[in-house]
Amino acid sequence: MSYSPLWETPFFEDRHRALAERLLAWDIPHVDHDTQDFEAPARALLASMAEQDLLELVVPREGQAFDLRSICLAREIIGYRSGGLADSVFIMQGIGTGALALSGAHDTPALASARSGRTIAAFALTEPVAGSDVANITTTALHNGVEWVLNGDKTFITNAGIADHYIIVARTGEAPGSRGLSAFLVDAGTPGLVTEQQRYVAAHPGGNLTLTDCRVPTDRLIGAPGGGFKLAMQTFDIFRASVGAAAIGFARRALDEAVERTASREMFGKPMNAIEGVQSKLAEMATAVEGAALLVYRAAWAKDISGGRCTREVSMAKMVATEAAQQVIDDAVQLFGGLGVTHGSVVERLYREVRPMRIYEGASEVQKLIIGRDIAASAGEPK
Repeated sequence: MSYSPLWETPFFEDRHRALAERLLAWDIPHVDHDTQDFEAPARALLASMAEQDLLELVVPREGQAFDLRSICLAREIIGYRSGGLADSVFIMQGIGTGALALSGAHDTPALASARSGRTIAAFALTEPVAGSDVANITTTALHNGVEWVLNGDKTFITNAGIADHYIIVARTGEAPGSRGLSAFLVDAGTPGLVTEQQRYVAAHPGGNLTLTDCRVPTDRLIGAPGGGFKLAMQTFDIFRASVGAAAIGFARRALDEAVERTASREMFGKPMNAIEGVQSKLAEMATAVEGAALLVYRAAWAKDISGGRCTREVSMAKMVATEAAQQVIDDAVQLFGGLGVTHGSVVERLYREVRPMRIYEGASEVQKLIIGRDIAASAGEPK
């Protein structure tokens, strides 16, 4: 992977460039992109990431802040070099512990074990009838005077079935809608917690959770009662822009594969890349990648510098980067011709891996709503 021109811009500091060098030199464990047995490769990846101190980026120590530019660089390079499973394993350690860190519970063993790569983390928010509309969550958590009792269903939960713990958002009823949700730390193997694996378009660990009278101690409540929605949104504000970074990594890999393919393949008696239409397509792809990357790293820079939520910038970055990556990878498949849709080719794998990115952590349509509402709110009340 050649250096992105953006790495030399003022968005980054020398420590970010040093991280990029380290990520490029890292000997990433081999991943079978067709596997449905995810636990062993996930644990091997986590052990290697811990050896490289990479998990400290997404599970920072007490007193350290999240550095979104570092997280984005890591996801871009991991996405480019290895693909979806390695990227998912890396980021879920952060998403699956974010609520703990944001609530100030830095001394919990769950954070230390996730940071060291000894355990696998997961975050359970989505339900069969409540995806992006979090306020409609129906999973309940009732306190019986001794412990919390959880009942309900979760779906599309990354790491379901292989995680050692889950942060589960459930309705505790302090107020209507999103203000009546709380977050809980639930260990895998807790009686009443059952998982079922789902198969997706690309190899990805995930599935359903069923909670039936699942009892957890009182101290497993994360933060304040009714604070679950806020913790979930704060977590997404940190990690959502990095979805765009991973998509950029996928797109850069597809672009490089297409450049190599069109340079080595002859068509009509000359190299394919000598055809003006092919050159035009490569130009469009490269421009789309760099334009989207600018939005991603601008959002990461704004988040790091301001310390605020930067919701508009983060949503723009996630939406534009994932949409652009989808188009760039589709163009690469087209340039490859039949080989582009042959199982086992790099661009075919990327085509499957990039598609979910336009949906998870808020679909593109939801990002438009978020951006639009923020713009409207910035205008103030109508006069």
